[in-house]
Amino acid sequence: MISGNIHSIETCGTVDGPGIRYVIFTQGCLLRCQYCHNADTWKIGSGIDVTVDKLMQDVKSYIPFMKASGGGITISGGEPLLQLDFLLEMFRECKKIGIHTTIDTSGGCFSFDPSFLLKLEQVLEFTDLVLLDLKHFDSKKHIKLTGNPNEHIKNFAMYLKDMKIPVWIRHVLVPGVTDCKNDLKNLGGFISLLDNVEKVEVLPYHKLGVYKWEALGLKYPLANVKPPSDDSVNLAFELLTTQ
Repeated sequence: MISGNIHSIETCGTVDGPGIRYVIFTQGCLLRCQYCHNADTWKIGSGIDVTVDKLMQDVKSYIPFMKASGGGITISGGEPLLQLDFLLEMFRECKKIGIHTTIDTSGGCFSFDPSFLLKLEQVLEFTDLVLLDLKHFDSKKHIKLTGNPNEHIKNFAMYLKDMKIPVWIRHVLVPGVTDCKNDLKNLGGFISLLDNVEKVEVLPYHKLGVYKWEALGLKYPLANVKPPSDDSVNLAFELLTTQ
């Protein structure tokens, strides 16, 4: 029986894809983003194992809300691509009853390893939408921001294009970190290469997850950074979408 290592569930999410969504946050992530508001999802294997059957029993009770709003199910994280077997089984069951499926991912574990690609291709057969978080265009700055380079993430974006998977691009705007005009222009140029992008979202940086860092005994690296202004968000959106 297939199960997922789960951190938490949001039953009526409204920001992780179209409509009202049943959002499953998986446990485990390879990135260490300085602004992460779910730092408690980082550690691999520390969540709760929940079977697909049990999750689907709960999901079915929310189908009327999904249908009425054009919503569905979103699997987020953490990093859901670390649990491809779970994704495959979950989405396969969703498609049996006509539920829209979305993956919310950073692409941080993408690999051209044949076994990974084989399972990923199977998952994408049952995937309606991918929310792809592109954190920074410059790889060196990406390492400083997340602890990892981004070449494989760019490869993942191109892979989704080749697979013709609809994508919403997300970019978290952090003043002094991800708001450099030149970097935004370069990222916008990259996004313009992707003919499968249906939407671009600029997400303003916030500090709602700082308490989780403190609870984990971690020092929050962006303590002195304030959220961006509306003008900054609007400018970033323009730079990302007018290439």
